Amino acid sequence: MQGNIILKDVVQKFGEKEVLKGISLTIQSGEIFGLLGPSGAGKTTIIKIITGQLRPTGGSAVTAGREASQINGRMYKRMGMMLDSYGLYGRLSCYDNLKLFAKIYEVPLRRIDEVLQKVGLSDARKCPVEKLSKGMRGRLVLARAVMNEPEILFLDEPTSGLDPATTNQIHKLILEEQAKGTTIFLTTHNMAEAEKLCHHVALLHEGTIVEYGEPKEICRKYNHQNKLQIRLYDGTCMEIKNGREAAESVREYLESGSIETIHSTEPNLESVFMELTGKSLV
Repeated sequence: MQGNIILKDVVQKFGEKEVLKGISLTIQSGEIFGLLGPSGAGKTTIIKIITGQLRPTGGSAVTAGREASQINGRMYKRMGMMLDSYGLYGRLSCYDNLKLFAKIYEVPLRRIDEVLQKVGLSDARKCPVEKLSKGMRGRLVLARAVMNEPEILFLDEPTSGLDPATTNQIHKLILEEQAKGTTIFLTTHNMAEAEKLCHHVALLHEGTIVEYGEPKEICRKYNHQNKLQIRLYDGTCMEIKNGREAAESVREYLESGSIETIHSTEPNLESVFMELTGKSLV
């Protein structure tokens, strides 16, 4: 199964409300793709269409070479999903939760301890899920999502509300999965996360993609100010136009050893989204 995903002019209506308004995307096999937008923008709806849980009102969705609405059980066994809803059994232990999943997906039971170790839950293997912290539950859901060694992995807000240490651990696991050739479809409103992980991102606003590309390229595209921010050791801060005219000034400061920090002023994805839509991603 190849992990490419193609959406063409996808429209989704619920009654009179048009949630998706002609979405077109191509996601290459083996890349980390980020779909960015605030709650209610249509991110989860797109995942449901791609995974065959929802038939689009219009347009087409092809997942791994097959019309998404025709995805069968064999293909589901090659996918992994970490969605908002944990779907865990609170009274069962971490091990037993994964054991149920392993039996359904015909995964060797030896994989359970492998993935528990990978997400740092080996010591909690016998602990009931209801006694786990939110961060530990998140890691357990990720363990379940990767246990069947998926070729396509869907992650819906995988680090939402988690502490920085847990977030970094999940980021490491995501990059490890991608290094094995897994296609990863990530939805998030965490711009730093998207810039760190994604090869390409699409900014989704009210059911429409308002920008698409590599994160750094998008930020450079909207760098209208194009200035340098300089802080000297004496505490002086200044902004100067980034260009030939700045070269002499910067050279003098560098030769005198007076520059403490120097940064360019290109925007981040959050500020690009706000410029395009007038709204925040959160």
